[in-house]
Amino acid sequence: MNVSGAFLFLITTLFDIYISIVLARFILQMVRADFYNPISQFIVKATNPFLIPLRRVVPGYRGLDIASLALFLIVVAIKLGLYIFVFSDAAGVPILGLIIFALKSIANTVINFFLFVIFVSAILSWVTAASGGYNPFADILRQIAEPVLAPARKIIPPMGGLDISPMLVMLALIFIKNLFQLNGMP
Repeated sequence: MNVSGAFLFLITTLFDIYISIVLARFILQMVRADFYNPISQFIVKATNPFLIPLRRVVPGYRGLDIASLALFLIVVAIKLGLYIFVFSDAAGVPILGLIIFALKSIANTVINFFLFVIFVSAILSWVTAASGGYNPFADILRQIAEPVLAPARKIIPPMGGLDISPMLVMLALIFIKNLFQLNGMP
């Protein structure tokens, strides 16, 4: 029985979910997404307990919510600290190695977030188009993905009603992950 492995899986999964919610909060404010969307409201309520006290210390800057970015970095650092504590001897790792490990983990998290958003947004666009209805989750994902997909649409515009820009962006993101060896990062 692998109790420590199962426990570590559970803890890292819970951290990853919350990290994604905090990252979504930062990105939703960056892209000026619909605040009254039920998904936006859930993200606000899930992050407010930690963000409200943090905003007293970390102010915003030019319309950006720096406190949510700081919370994102803090939660990632806590997760990595747990990971290093369980899997290695932190005393034997040089500080530069820890910084590189943290930066690669942050980059991997952001890229995986956008891969998920673009993939699910593309699938939901087919489903909502077929049903002809409104889906608040699909709307928020579209608002998050649009700034990333817009440059790709300038290169390859939709052809005959088929938009292949999500595939182009996803290939570029996976290329970046492979180029910087981000696969397998916690």
